[in-house]
Amino acid sequence: MANTSTTVAQAHGRFIRGSASKVRRVLDQIRGRSYRDALIMLEFMPYRSTGPITKVLRSAVANAEHNLGLDPSSLVIASATADMGPSMKRFRPRAQGRAYAIKKQTCHISIAVAPSA
Repeated sequence: MANTSTTVAQAHGRFIRGSASKVRRVLDQIRGRSYRDALIMLEFMPYRSTGPITKVLRSAVANAEHNLGLDPSSLVIASATADMGPSMKRFRPRAQGRAYAIKKQTCHISIAVAPSA
């Protein structure tokens, strides 16, 4: 089991603008798929979060290729998670002197790739 943990390459995208729940719905679609299939799926999905996810996925594959010497065509997405980051708090003026709070959410994306078994 120790050998498999060393052949996992990871990448993290931190403080990505967008809610974690909207990023998770995309990550659920690509988890467990091959690198090429995931790239094709991300290219044609209609969601805004596919851009940052693609960047993190490419970074994880580059880490696997350069640091571990793995072939990108044999890689599979082992794990993909999105956790909540800090929320930026903004206020919008409303009628009669009131203020409406706006939370601009961020998230942290983590993707790990491993060679297919």
